[in-house]
Amino acid sequence: MTVFRRFRSNDKGAAAIEFAIIAPLFLLVMLTLIAYAIYLTAAHSVQQITADAARTAVAGISAKERETLVDNFITASTINHPLLQKDKIHVTVTTDPGNVNQFTVTTEYDSANLPIWNLYTFPLPDHTIKRFATIRMGGI
Repeated sequence: MTVFRRFRSNDKGAAAIEFAIIAPLFLLVMLTLIAYAIYLTAAHSVQQITADAARTAVAGISAKERETLVDNFITASTINHPLLQKDKIHVTVTTDPGNVNQFTVTTEYDSANLPIWNLYTFPLPDHTIKRFATIRMGGI
């Protein structure tokens, strides 16, 4: 019995064992937070580009002119974001069928080039980031 008591009272190496148990879980949680932060940063940037494109399209009188203004905005814009590539952005402008004084700018971004898709096997959002901005022209 004395050997067993001595073994139970000896706590050398307990911190190393606790670390070995907790560290993988902690690292997985931290890397998950980083992965979602990268995705949400890209999604926020796409939303900002969509809003800017919609504000640019306000100057257009017709639907065709609004589309041209948005295309010119995306082409001429200096997208200075490390996670976004200009050639993967697709923007469309549609007039609301229920209200001719309202139009919607839709931006789709193929985020397959983000570094998070090959890192994990847990569920992640869709590869295509879609964002909308609706503008009402005129009064109420």
